Formats: sequence, C-alpha cells, structure tokens
Amino acid sequence: MRVNYSLRCRECQRDYGNIPSSICTDCLAPLEVHYDMDAVRGKFTREAITARPANLWRYAELLPKPEGYDSGLPVGMTPLVKVPQLGKKIGSRRLLVKNDAVCFPTLSFKDRVVAMALAAAKNFGFETVSCSSTGNLANSVAAQAARHGFEAWIFIPADLEAAKVVGTQVYGARVTRIAGNYDQVNRLCSQIADRYRWGFVNINLRPYYAEGSKTVGYEIAEQLGWRLPDNVVVPMAGGSLITKISKAFGELVTLGLVEAKTVKFFGAQATGCSPIADAVKNSKDEIDPQKPSTIARSLAIGNPADGIYATRVIRSSGGWAEDCSDPDIVGGIELLAASEGIFTETAGGVTVACAQSLLAQGRIGTDEETVLCITGNGLKTTDALAGRFELDDAIEPKIAAFEKYMGNAVAATASA
Repeated sequence: MRVNYSLRCRECQRDYGNIPSSICTDCLAPLEVHYDMDAVRGKFTREAITARPANLWRYAELLPKPEGYDSGLPVGMTPLVKVPQLGKKIGSRRLLVKNDAVCFPTLSFKDRVVAMALAAAKNFGFETVSCSSTGNLANSVAAQAARHGFEAWIFIPADLEAAKVVGTQVYGARVTRIAGNYDQVNRLCSQIADRYRWGFVNINLRPYYAEGSKTVGYEIAEQLGWRLPDNVVVPMAGGSLITKISKAFGELVTLGLVEAKTVKFFGAQATGCSPIADAVKNSKDEIDPQKPSTIARSLAIGNPADGIYATRVIRSSGGWAEDCSDPDIVGGIELLAASEGIFTETAGGVTVACAQSLLAQGRIGTDEETVLCITGNGLKTTDALAGRFELDDAIEPKIAAFEKYMGNAVAATASA
C-alpha cells in the first residue's frame, strides 16, 4: 500500500518524504505532515470510522501511522461532557469539557502525541527515545517506551512537580534533572539529538508527534454528531495543540465529514508565561520570549515553537487569547472540581479561568456552544493546592460525637 503522507515545509512547501527531522534546511521553518487527500477520500468516512475500536487509531488515514504498525495501546477517545453547573457559574448555557484528564495511559493529552511519535520511532529504527518535558510528556514517553521496549532518557527542569517526577521514574526511564527552565532543557536536548541516534519525540520526531493532537479535534466533531462547535478554548504551551485541532477541523471539512463553519479558537495561558497571548493582544507578528514564573509548569514554555502558528489560527478564526494569574488558576481548578467532579491539573485551571474571563468580556457568547480542552489530571499537580484544605480533628466513633460535630459544622457554614 502506498504511504499517503510525507513531511512538507510549512513556509516554502518543500517536500522531504519521511525522515526524522523537524526543520526545513532551505528556510529553517518547521516541517509538518502533509497528506494525499485524494488517496484518503473514500476510506476516511463516518461509517468506516465509527465501525472501528474507540481509540485514536480509528483515524489512521489522517495520521502518520506506518504501514503494518499496531500499537496495541487504546489511547484517546476521551469523554466530551456537558458541564451545566460550571456553565452557570461562569456564564455559559452551552458549555462542554473535552476531558483528557482521563486519557490512557498517563492521564494527559500527551499520550496522543507520544503514541504517534513512538510509531515513527519504530519505523525509523530508533532503540532509544527521549524528550524535554515540563512533566506530562515525560510521564507518557516513559510509560509508552516501557510498553514498546525502548530505552528512555527524559530531561526535565529541576523544579518539576514531585508527582510528575515519580510518575516518570516508576516506568524505569532515566530521568535527568536540569538546573534551568524548560527552554534551557530543550536547547540541551537539541544538542544531544545532533550527537546521538535517539528519537526525541519533540525534536527530530516533532512533526509526527504533533499530529497526535489532531485526534482531539476529530473526537470533538465525532462526539458532537459529526459537526463543529462554535468555540474551542485551548491551553497553550508550545502552541501546537490549538493549531492541530484547527487542522483536524479543516481536514474533516475537506473530506465532507462535517459542514464548513467558522470555529473561533481561544488560547489560554498563565500570566507568568504568556508569550502567545501577549502577541495576540498586542497584534504582534513575532513572539517575544519570556522567562516563566507560574505554578502552571506544564505551560511554562517561554519560547514556544509553534507560537506564530497559534497566533495565526486565533486571529484568522476571529478568536482571542487570554491569560490568568496563579490565584485564578487555583480558583479554576477548584471551580471545575466542585461544580462538575472533574479534577484537572494547573493547565486545566488556566483553561477554566481564561474561559470565565472571555465570557465576562463578551468575546464568547453565552449561548454559543463552547468546548473547553482539559489536558491533564489534577493528581499530577496537587502541590498547587497545598494549604487550601484543612482536616478537622478526628471524632470518636460514637453517634453523640458525630451529632455534636455535625451541629458545629452546620453552625460554621451558617455564619460563613
């Protein structure tokens, strides 16, 4: 069977075939996977897709899946759920959450991109895989490398959340802590990638890796009954996710699986690291790098690789970008949990807080169907909630003790 995809420069359009590379040697722009849509047409249909197993591989014709490759990992197809209680609190009557906080196997959307990257790593014959990471990617690379028999080297900033560090070490990966921020870690990894024959999922395998994010967009459309929402709010770190959801919607329109419509894209960042949001707000065509300072470490990328492309998607759609403070991030986490029973990490707190702000500004309409992308699980960033909740003293196992305790609790609530 003829392979229907290849790498192409996003700017000069030079074709590179399929190689482990991410940068155009002519113009230094990033490479992206391009598909032969005529070869896909007729195979990528609603009927064919819905008959397949409920995971991201159901969209194989529009993914860089090597011929004959079988992952065996049911990544993706996470819930798209209505969240009316949250909607009431933040001013939306048609609010949904795409909940990748329960994605298999490591509870973040990074499982999608890693699944794609390791398929490419197998195809190119790499024996060692690696990444620079702010946490979720480290977890996913380590877990899936163990499953597929790769040796894994993971590079992280030294101040990463303890839960994410343990959630990487447990899979047997070699974890290297770097005394610096993510951008410094990534620069070191670029040098290592030049010297060693390793598959760096977010460096030399990045074009393949990034395509996994499209499956968020495919699933949203399918779960809405093969139609597109009015708005999508997406947390931004490197900026790739928002661009790939947009790409997914465009591909579905091209192939006739959904009707064309304008979907507004809204990017969400932490105020302590908001280079993409700042570029949108200031109508700038360039991204000014920032030194991150935020509890949302998974979004703390000061020099985002896909920042320019994220701003283009946001502007061309008629959307906007917003940022929020650390206290608002914590408030967003608690609001989503207390209203809908969904515990998100700090990146999800950013999404909720920014969505609340966008609704208050009138940039998102109350009656517009809006999807919030929740990209990771709150169990990964419990340190962000340290000191927020106190435990009462234990009571004796007696009904009298309980009734006294209950009376005190009711009285305290009434006086609050």
